[in-house]
Amino acid sequence: MKTDVVIVGAGPTGLSLACQLVRYGVDFIIFDKSESTTPHSKAIGVQARTLEIYEQIGLADKLIEQGAIAGKVRMVVGGKVRSEVDFGEIGKGMSPYPFVLIVEQGKHEKILYDFIKANGKDVLWNTELESFTQDESSATANIKTDNGETETIEAKFLVGCDGAKSPVRRTLGLTFEGSTFERMYYVADVQIDWKFSHDAGHGFLLKNSMLAFFPMTGENQWRIVGTFPEEFAKDEGDILYEEIEEQIRQDAELDLDITNVNWFSTYKVHTRSVNKFSVGRCFLAGDSAHIHTPAGAQGMNTGIQDGYNLAWKIAMALQGNADAKILETYNDERLENAKNLLETTDRMFELAVSPKLFISYLRTHIFPYIARFAISIDAVKKFAFPRVSQIGINYRHSSLSVHTGDKNFRIKAGDRMPYFLVDGKSIYDKLHQPKFHLLIFQDGQNDRKAMDGEIQMEFADLVDSAIVQLDPQVAEIFGTANPFNVLLRPDNYIGAISSDASLGPMKNYLERYL
Repeated sequence: MKTDVVIVGAGPTGLSLACQLVRYGVDFIIFDKSESTTPHSKAIGVQARTLEIYEQIGLADKLIEQGAIAGKVRMVVGGKVRSEVDFGEIGKGMSPYPFVLIVEQGKHEKILYDFIKANGKDVLWNTELESFTQDESSATANIKTDNGETETIEAKFLVGCDGAKSPVRRTLGLTFEGSTFERMYYVADVQIDWKFSHDAGHGFLLKNSMLAFFPMTGENQWRIVGTFPEEFAKDEGDILYEEIEEQIRQDAELDLDITNVNWFSTYKVHTRSVNKFSVGRCFLAGDSAHIHTPAGAQGMNTGIQDGYNLAWKIAMALQGNADAKILETYNDERLENAKNLLETTDRMFELAVSPKLFISYLRTHIFPYIARFAISIDAVKKFAFPRVSQIGINYRHSSLSVHTGDKNFRIKAGDRMPYFLVDGKSIYDKLHQPKFHLLIFQDGQNDRKAMDGEIQMEFADLVDSAIVQLDPQVAEIFGTANPFNVLLRPDNYIGAISSDASLGPMKNYLERYL
């Protein structure tokens, strides 16, 4: 078999990467050792940045229909509600999706899989990677198919989306260094009859442990996450569900009737990252490259962003629109992000479960009473939402970010294109084409239509352009009331920004990288 890209693993990362390759017209073969998409809920938090990515291919609304917006959280201490925080629109004005979406991973994967099939492709299920090699021109994978036969796939590139125990990573000889929290972590999807309503999550603030309940779609359906005490010494495979339920009852300090258990899992919490995201023609994405604590629902969303970053670069290299060196920026950009994310999630997890006296006291006696007021402060929202939602991730240090013209702007090269409305519609409505985007911001005094025609004449196949009115909201966001131009990469991160009256800086950028 021959193809452009072979994807090892069909979880959320592999499937979302395949969807992006469909978008760019890149041929691929994707396979997984599982029988089908997961039937379990697993990762349930979908962040705003992921929904922005899915909007470009028409999948955001479908995912939202299958889930529920995480609106309120009640903080419980000693079995009693001490505070209620409403963050259903914590990111209002910062994203078209100013919330965290709760949706089962099984439903999530099916939406991605259906998109792939609707575009004439499929996943090779019950198929396992046996070995692979690469040279200067190709990557060759040997696979064992569902009928037990061995076949060979020859591709231009190979991407390992094959999880934390990644055979691709091991074969490439990459390290996976980090640490392991000496706590056993559990998740369980259950049906509960108890006194709390189904319209909010419930966080139980404990002295030296963690317990939280998230409402799932379906009557009385909940996701429970928690930790065993440090002295709990059993291995993952030896823990019985009854032990989990006993720990839940003990920590919750209230009566609850768990009437049905749909699924549960136990595992140690690891925090690790590879030393490199790529070797030659082979790349890693998702859990094969980084794993995190569950704090903030970051892991799956980060893997989806890995694929989003990589797909357009592979497409440009394959189609001859960019030098293959552009692929080196995948490692530079995503490795820096992975390291930053590990530090952030480690700190969040430490605050949630640390037994240290000061942190424990802060968590149980102070935090419940200040959280409700803090979340109503705009400065807090503008600090917290970009970090949790991942809209605040930037590539300012990347070689693809040219800072020559951004000195006098609040928004810099490498930042995600900020969200705002134009004539009542999202600016992102103009950014669906799988191309670079030139946004020409003009005021009422200067007509810049000639610029639009100029860029279309020279770069029509690679650049989509639009003229946008420079209204007060846009001027406030960017920090200037003067006309300017923004050149966006295909993943809607800013490559260059300039107030130059000509398109010279933008043309220089395109000629440099394409």
